[in-house]
Amino acid sequence: MASLYGFRGPQSDYKDKKEWRNKSNEDYQRALAKSTTLYVGNLAFATTEEQVWELFSRCGDVRRIIMGLNSVTRTPCGFCFVEYYRRCDAEDCVKYINGTKLDDRMIRTDWDAGFKKDRELGRGKDGGQVRDEYRDDYDPGRGGYGQKRHFEDYEQKETYENRRYKKRREDSSDDYDSRPSTKRRDKSPSSSRFRDGIRSDED
Repeated sequence: MASLYGFRGPQSDYKDKKEWRNKSNEDYQRALAKSTTLYVGNLAFATTEEQVWELFSRCGDVRRIIMGLNSVTRTPCGFCFVEYYRRCDAEDCVKYINGTKLDDRMIRTDWDAGFKKDRELGRGKDGGQVRDEYRDDYDPGRGGYGQKRHFEDYEQKETYENRRYKKRREDSSDDYDSRPSTKRRDKSPSSSRFRDGIRSDED
């Protein structure tokens, strides 16, 4: 099957831009052509390594599975890497498992140029995947609304609370101005009455 892709290796919709930022496209395609590692996306946060192993081992002997983790909480965040012992098993996986359902979700499998340490960690600001920060729909399998929606809701709530606080301050200010004066007479030594009293005693 590898011969179908020519010398450039298989095409993949997934590419780790950070890892291959300073490397040529030829090197990247060459690494893909001999890789036995797959990137698996669109997993539910609750999907376990055992479930992934059970599904992907149907295509051949799996060498290891690396679950993607939130870099802050160290909990699964919806992706993983699956590495096979043989190239042909990985090819069968791309052919037969890509687009199937796991935990009632359509999963995506793409060729990966090879796993390296720390690539299992999410790169989003909250520790998860970046895609979940820009997602504004509701996805119960991936934590509900995306962080973009959470941020927008937070902004709206903050604006609402600021308006309420401002209104309360304005109302309390109006109430204070409308109250009768409770100013006490000045009995300090600097008051004219006190000075007059001293002056009259001296006389």
